[in-house]
Amino acid sequence: MISCEELVKIYKTDDIEVVALKGLNISVAQGEMMAIIGNSGSGKSTFLNILGGLDRPSAGQVRVGEWNLLKITDEELVQYKRNTVGFIWQNNARNLVPYLTALENVEMPMMLSGRYDRAYAKQLLEWVGLKERMGNKLQQLSGGEQQRVAIAISLANRPSLLLADEPTGSVDTKTSDMIMDIFRKLNRELGVTIVIVTHDMALAAKVDRVVAIRDGMTSTEFIKRNPNLDGGEEEAAAGLARMSDVHEEYVVLDRAGRLQIPKAYLQALQIESKASMEFDGEKIIIRPPKAID
Repeated sequence: MISCEELVKIYKTDDIEVVALKGLNISVAQGEMMAIIGNSGSGKSTFLNILGGLDRPSAGQVRVGEWNLLKITDEELVQYKRNTVGFIWQNNARNLVPYLTALENVEMPMMLSGRYDRAYAKQLLEWVGLKERMGNKLQQLSGGEQQRVAIAISLANRPSLLLADEPTGSVDTKTSDMIMDIFRKLNRELGVTIVIVTHDMALAAKVDRVVAIRDGMTSTEFIKRNPNLDGGEEEAAAGLARMSDVHEEYVVLDRAGRLQIPKAYLQALQIESKASMEFDGEKIIIRPPKAID
C-alpha cells in the first residue's frame, strides 16, 4: 500500500534550511495496521503529512497504491485526498464543524465529493459507538465522542488508507482504549490500512508492527512476537509492562547496507564517533574502539 525509498523533505525559508526527512525507507502492506514512533522533531509527522497529501516530498520515491506522490499534479492531488486517504488529527477541531450535528458532519465530505449516502453515514457513527448521539451538536458531545465523530468523518468517502496523528493524545486512557478498539475493528472488517503516529508506547504496543524514526530516518522496527493475539490477550500476556515484552526489536538496513544502532546501546558501550567491528563467522560484534598502544 505504501512504499517509500530514500524519501527526503527539506523546508526552506529565506535564510534557513531544515531537512526533516533524510532518506526514509519504509513499506506498509495493504490492510496492515501499524504505528510510527519517534521523538519530537524526528520527522514522523512530516512523513504522515506527505502521505496525506498535505506536504510535497523534496526527493526520493513515495507511492501510495497507484499514486506517485513525488510526481502527482495538483488536480490529481485533490482526487487523491478526496478518494484514497482519510486523516485524523489530535486536534479534532480540524475535522469538525461546530454548528452541525454529528451526522451532518459525517455527511458533509460525502456531499462535497458528490457521493451522498445517509445510510452509510449513520452506519459509520454506529461503528464508532455513537448510534444514540447522531443528532447532537458538538458542544453536546465529550472530547472522546468528538474524536469518534472525527474517525467517522475520515471514513466518509471510503478511503483505503487511514492516517492518524496522535489520535488519543487529548483523551483519557479508557477513551484511548475504545479508539484503538475502533481502529482494530475498522482494520479487520473494512480492510482499511491504518498508520498511527504516536509517542504513547502503550498505544504502540497494541499493533503488530512499530517503526521508530530517528533524525528523519528509519532506525528500528518492533514486530509482535505472536500476531495472532488480539489487543486484550496481548495486554494480559504482557501484563501491560513494556512494548519490548510483546515485540521483537530489529535494526533496519538501508539499500546501501547501513544500519542505525539504537542510541541507548551506543551510550551503554560508550561509543561516540567510531566503533570496532568484527565478524566471527556467525555474528557481527561491535565494540568500542581498541586503545592504541
